[in-house]
Amino acid sequence: MTFDLSEQAAANTSSIDCTTLTPLRVVLDTNVLLSLYVFADSRFAPLRDCIESGLWCAISSAPCLAEFARVLAYPQFGLACAEQHAAYARYARHVHSVTLASVLPTAAGSFALPRCKDRDDQKFLEAAQDGSADWLVTSDKALLVLAKRDRLRDLFCILTPEMALQKEKP
Repeated sequence: MTFDLSEQAAANTSSIDCTTLTPLRVVLDTNVLLSLYVFADSRFAPLRDCIESGLWCAISSAPCLAEFARVLAYPQFGLACAEQHAAYARYARHVHSVTLASVLPTAAGSFALPRCKDRDDQKFLEAAQDGSADWLVTSDKALLVLAKRDRLRDLFCILTPEMALQKEKP
């Protein structure tokens, strides 16, 4: 199935002002998106509520959104075309897409991201950096290993969904 990635998410591209408040800027990896928008994992419902209420500003990029669309079509999930489109559309309504500047040469004084062991996951780090995210929420081990790196400390935190839930509790 092919999604028009420019349709909903690109409509949210230019100025990333999710609400008049200052929402937490968050990048979610594909596995987390599947938990929230396909499997409706009740443990993580508060995370989806944070996005849909505007408490969090969901940040993504064209490569991240393309991966989500591609994974929705995997046969092991058994999703009909309409279900795939509905899951994608539910997220796309709330996500703000950034253009990845990481494909450009590193400017003097700018920060080079560490390389993720799984090259397919690098796009999430880039979206977090280029979208000025506060958090990258992931269940991916290759990304979680990077959470311990001092180099990312001043940029954004890498958290599991469980950790994000704990930080959101009053």
